[in-house]
Amino acid sequence: MNIDQGDTLEYDVLVIGGGPTGSTAGRFSARHNAKTLVIEKRQEIGSPVRCGEGISLSWLEELEIKDISPWVRRYIRGARIYSPSGHVLEIIEDIAGDEVGSVIERDMFDKDMARLAAIEGADFMVKTAATGLLKENGKVVGVKAKQMGKEFNIMADIVIGADGFESQVGRWAGIYEAIKPKDIMTCFQYRMTGIDVDPDFTHFYMGTRAPGGYAWIFPKDEVTANVGLGVQLSRLNGEVTPKEYLDQFIAGHKGLRNGEAIDMVAGAVSVTHPPERTVADGILLVGDASRVVDPITGGGIVNGLKQAKIAGEFAAKAVSEGKTDVEYLKKYEKLWRHRLEDKLWRNYMAKEKAMLLDDVMYDKIIDALSDMDLRKVRVETILEGVRKKYPELIKEFEDMM
Repeated sequence: MNIDQGDTLEYDVLVIGGGPTGSTAGRFSARHNAKTLVIEKRQEIGSPVRCGEGISLSWLEELEIKDISPWVRRYIRGARIYSPSGHVLEIIEDIAGDEVGSVIERDMFDKDMARLAAIEGADFMVKTAATGLLKENGKVVGVKAKQMGKEFNIMADIVIGADGFESQVGRWAGIYEAIKPKDIMTCFQYRMTGIDVDPDFTHFYMGTRAPGGYAWIFPKDEVTANVGLGVQLSRLNGEVTPKEYLDQFIAGHKGLRNGEAIDMVAGAVSVTHPPERTVADGILLVGDASRVVDPITGGGIVNGLKQAKIAGEFAAKAVSEGKTDVEYLKKYEKLWRHRLEDKLWRNYMAKEKAMLLDDVMYDKIIDALSDMDLRKVRVETILEGVRKKYPELIKEFEDMM
C-alpha cells in the first residue's frame, strides 16, 4: 500500500499491533464484513521473538486452525515442576495449563495468524506506528500514524488496541495506569543446544533461583531448548540481573551446563489482574493490552486468541449497527470477562500467595502434591492434599479455600 504525506485512509476497524492477538482480531472482524486494517510498528511480523514458545493446543478447534505444521516444533507430553531441593511434580498435558502441549516457532506462528487474517480480507501495513489518537467530541475516530517518515491519518469506527501490556492505546485513551513493579516479570532466555534433558516434557523450577518467578526449559528437539528465567521486577535490587540469575541456574544444572547458547532474548511480562475496563468510546483493548496474561505462568497467547475472536466479531457487529459508544462496547467486556476473568483473578490471587513462599515451603508443597492424583486437579483438592501432609502450611492459603 503506497502512502503519501498527509494521506487519510478510511476503515471500519483498525487493529494496532500485528501479533497473533491483533491478527486474530483482524481476521474475525474481516470475516464479518468489516473493512479491516492491521498495522504493525516492526518491519516484520513475528520478529524479534520474545517468548518461551510453549503453548497448549486446546484452542485449535475454537479458532478453526487446521494446519499447524508450519509452526509446531515439538509435541509435549506434560510438565515437570521441580522444588528447590529436587522434589518433582509431574502432570500430564491435559491438566498442565496453557503453556504445555507443544513448543512452537513463534515467528512462524505469528506470520501464520497474519496469513489467516489476510485470507479473510484484512489489510496489513508493517513498519507503521500509531503516534496518537484522533478524536471528535471526545470519541476516538482513528489514529495518527507514521510509516517510513511519512505522517498520515487512519480513520476508523473502532480502534482495537493489541499493542502489548505497555499499550500506548490504553494509556492514550485513559483506560488504565502503569502496572506495579510487583506485577511485572523481567525475563531472560537463551536458545541452547547440546543439552541433556527429557525432551518430552516442559520443565519448571521454583524458588529463590528465580525470585518471585521461575526458571523454565522448553524443548525444541532432543538436544535443543529454550532455557529462560523470570524474576519479579520488585525483587531486583541492581546487584543481580535476570541474565546472571539464569547463568547461575544453568551452571548448577548438569543437563545444561555443557550446552551452548545460540541466541538470547530479554523482555518483560505483566502478571497482573485485569483492569477495571478495557473499552472507551470507539476503542477495544485485546490480548496483553487488556492484561489477560495468566498471572501464574506469564503465558498470554491462548487467552489472547480466545479474546481476540470475541473482539473481532463484536467490533464488526458494532460497526454494522452503528453503535461504537462506550456503553454499547461494554457488552464486549461482559463477553470476554464471562469467558476468562474468574480464572485470571483466581490465578492472580495464587500468584500473590506464591510470592510469599520460601524454598522450604516450596519443597513441602511440591512434595505433598507429588503424592496426589492430579488428573482431576482443583484448587480445593490441592489444598486438601497439602493439609494432610503439611497442615502447618495451610494457614497461608485459608482465604483461597
